[in-house]
This record gives sequence, C-alpha cells and structure tokens, in this order.
Amino acid sequence: MKQKILIVDDQFGIRILLNEVLQKEGYDTFQAANGVQALEIVKEHSPDLVLLDMKIPGMDGIEILKRMKVIDEEIRVIIMTAYGELDMIQQAMDLGALTHFAKPFDIDDIRVAVKKYAQVAQ
Repeated sequence: MKQKILIVDDQFGIRILLNEVLQKEGYDTFQAANGVQALEIVKEHSPDLVLLDMKIPGMDGIEILKRMKVIDEEIRVIIMTAYGELDMIQQAMDLGALTHFAKPFDIDDIRVAVKKYAQVAQ
C-alpha cells in the first residue's frame, strides 16, 4: 500500500510542485489550502506524513498542528515557513514536528526528508 502524504499550504504553486514531486516518488498525495480541509483529510485518510506550512490565513500552522495531534497524537509533521520565525518553529517542534524547512526550500531536501520520515511511519 502506498504511503499517504498530506500537503498543507495556501500557495497553490507550492502545493502543485510538492504534489507532482511526491507522486513521482510513488506516494499517494492529498492537498489542503487551509486548516479546515487539512483536518478533514487527517480524519478521513490518516496520512503517514504531513507537510505543513506555518503561515496560513485563518487557522495558522500551530493551531492546525495542535488539532491534528488531537485527532492522531502519533501524526508525523514536517513544517515549512517562509518566515524565519524561530519562536513559531520552536513551538511547532515542541508540539512534535519532526523538522522544518524555510521557503524557498530545495525540493531535493524535502524529497529526502519525506522519504526518511515516511519510512519510519510504516
């Protein structure tokens, strides 16, 4: 069974890029543009790994991460942020995020991290 990756980002271009790259790597992918969509996908599909942007209008990444952990305390999350907000990154790590990437990120670095952390979830 293919591993499931959820991509949560309000920027359409980033979702499409990550979606294409991860599908080529053989993952089943899901996309969410906001927190409500992300939480619905977590409930319905139990993704193996989540790529979560921290700056999303409405419900920010920290709130989304907190709510995901309520649904599934073992959920594995990699955070992404365009901002060097160390306090937000630290808060996300304290909540159980595995690692973080600053935008613009190197797509190969994301690919390697997804492979590493998705395998652990098996």
